[in-house]
Amino acid sequence: MSTKERVIALGFFDGVHLGHAALLRRTVEEAARRGATAAVFTFDRPPKEVVTGVPCPLIASPEDRRGLVERLFGIKDVLMVPFDDEMRTTSWSDFVTKILVERYHAVHLVAGHDHRFGHKNEGTPELLAEKCRELGLGCDIIPKVELDGITVSSTYIRSLVGMGQMERADRFLGHPHVLTQVVRHGRRIGHTIGVPTVNLVVPPHVLVPSHGVYVTQVILPGGQRYPAVTNVGTRPTVNNGTDITVEPWLLGFDGDLYGQKVRVEFYRRLRDEIRFDSLDALRTQIQRDAEATRRYFEAD
Repeated sequence: MSTKERVIALGFFDGVHLGHAALLRRTVEEAARRGATAAVFTFDRPPKEVVTGVPCPLIASPEDRRGLVERLFGIKDVLMVPFDDEMRTTSWSDFVTKILVERYHAVHLVAGHDHRFGHKNEGTPELLAEKCRELGLGCDIIPKVELDGITVSSTYIRSLVGMGQMERADRFLGHPHVLTQVVRHGRRIGHTIGVPTVNLVVPPHVLVPSHGVYVTQVILPGGQRYPAVTNVGTRPTVNNGTDITVEPWLLGFDGDLYGQKVRVEFYRRLRDEIRFDSLDALRTQIQRDAEATRRYFEAD
């Protein structure tokens, strides 16, 4: 493991929203000032879920959290640590001294105004600042960030995504809501009606936008971007099952993406997912959705 000194941002960073951005920018600034490595310390799964056993739907998968931190803030050193028995039972004080300082070589810590850590969440921002002073570490506690008079939080953004309010969710995130997944084989019904889609399955415990059709952009492994009409739901016209899929139709793309990893960025909800009486009626509506999607990006 590298012994290079680190400036470490602490948090779960679900969605990597505007509040997190304030922490991450401060981390990058301080690391540059010190000539240290900017890093993020986070867990692979929500501690609350492990402790309570109650699943916690997330805005972003661990992969998307890591990707957002690197793309938006240039931080490549993301310490995605398993929340295991050691982490669950370590006191807040030992978490700072034995894990952050001794194991990960922290010289400066950055945390949010409501950050809790250590056994039974007994660590607070006040205790963290006090411990850093005692150890001679730098420390920043970042105040809350508000937008439209509302505190930016993952909890609030989850509610927006769950309702399909993507434009408002994107404002509070500070970037488009994303889903990165490998393309798998579908039933290829889209090909038969001239709207070939790629088939993505949402990872476990990741929140999907409310069922419906969305204006999106799909980013391919090589970085090429395509506007896309994306259906989120169970495809009631062509499928009797209940499995939820995310199916983008990439406008202007011709090729096979099976087995490749793509990123979907969500911008606006167009309509509900509904059952059509025929495939012809479905095709006609999807063509209308495609026109609305093209207009959205042309107006940008």
